[in-house]
Amino acid sequence: MYPAELVKPMREDLTKVGFEELFTAEAVETALAGSGTTLVVVNSVCGCAAANARPGARMSIQNAKRPTNLVTVFAGVDKEAVDKAREHMIPFPPSSPCMALFKDGELVHMLERHHIEGRPAEMIAENLIDAYNEHC
Repeated sequence: MYPAELVKPMREDLTKVGFEELFTAEAVETALAGSGTTLVVVNSVCGCAAANARPGARMSIQNAKRPTNLVTVFAGVDKEAVDKAREHMIPFPPSSPCMALFKDGELVHMLERHHIEGRPAEMIAENLIDAYNEHC
């Protein structure tokens, strides 16, 4: 587990633009049980989360169509919430960072770490925007 003071600015990277942090399995279940669309970002301390994933997620929500709900869990910190979120992302293997778009509780789009690592934030945002335009 990472110290709270280390991950605080990484959490705020998303919460300051409207993402809700989920800390428990129950919170994840509640977030995914609702109707509409939900973007789940599995946040991470790694460099690709800082340089690509979080900026890409932030850019993507500037789109006219965007998810109804924006939530995040933090790998290496919020174990219970991350494990529950990953259960909903099956058949995709666990990875962090990653992003999943759900519509009415069903997984409709997934960005795994290998889709994020080494790609510019703009490309990640574009990928998410295409998914929003189709599903939101």
